[in-house]
Amino acid sequence: MSKKVSSLFLLTVISSVLAVSGCAVEAAKSQAEKQNQKTGIVTENSQSLSKIKIEPNSPADTVRIFYKNLREKKFREAIFLTNLRPAIEGLTETELKDLEVDFSSLAQQVPAEIEINGEIISGEKAAVTAKFPDGETNQLQLQQIKLRRENNVWIIMTVNEQSEAVIKKEGKNYFFNLRIETHHAEARDMFERIMKAQMVFAMQNGGSFADVETLIAKNFLSQDVTSGTVGGYNYKITLSADKKQYSAAAEPNVYGKTGKLSFRLDADGKQNPKLREEDNKGQPLKN
Repeated sequence: MSKKVSSLFLLTVISSVLAVSGCAVEAAKSQAEKQNQKTGIVTENSQSLSKIKIEPNSPADTVRIFYKNLREKKFREAIFLTNLRPAIEGLTETELKDLEVDFSSLAQQVPAEIEINGEIISGEKAAVTAKFPDGETNQLQLQQIKLRRENNVWIIMTVNEQSEAVIKKEGKNYFFNLRIETHHAEARDMFERIMKAQMVFAMQNGGSFADVETLIAKNFLSQDVTSGTVGGYNYKITLSADKKQYSAAAEPNVYGKTGKLSFRLDADGKQNPKLREEDNKGQPLKN
């Protein structure tokens, strides 16, 4: 996948788990301390919200094991601890291996150590507070993870009820469908980047457009567009003889597996470029 484009696939699996609490850090601290006093959870230092004593099979223990499994690339075991379970329990080992490219990138985002600071239990629901690196600053921030108890087992809430219903309906096809949707979104983003790059280049070069190599050399596009497999798609740019027109196209590497839509962008410098997308059974769209 493109490093520049945020992957919806990864975000769905992990970012939803790391839902930042709407409360400020001090509010979360106060709430955690209050609950610790109620439930008798022992903290090493409540003032600084240091690590709590984690009881076996508790919500905090579930969170700890989830991230440990994720970091160790035990993906089936990790996702079994979330409400994404119906999407993975029916996968064969071959199908799971097919998803490991996406999951492996996910595992690299998990810190070596996760500081769990608080645990709040209210009936069949729970919230665990922990510190994770911020995606932009990489500084540790207090975040909240929600759980619910099912059959006396705590599971992490990664998606809302609406998405959970979709997961139960699609079962093991969910991740594959999500990956296709992700690749479609990344393809649209890539064409936006191509349009902007060509527009800037044409403004600086008398209305002439450029091929991929030139756009990369001028730092208008990143090298990943030439890989041929950005987000499961093959990309190409074609120039007219006078370089006053161009077209860009992309088709899925494997139709039905890495994507379903074919894309085509045509521009002549006089009108706004038009992007078309259509399920063409993996074949290029014609002008």
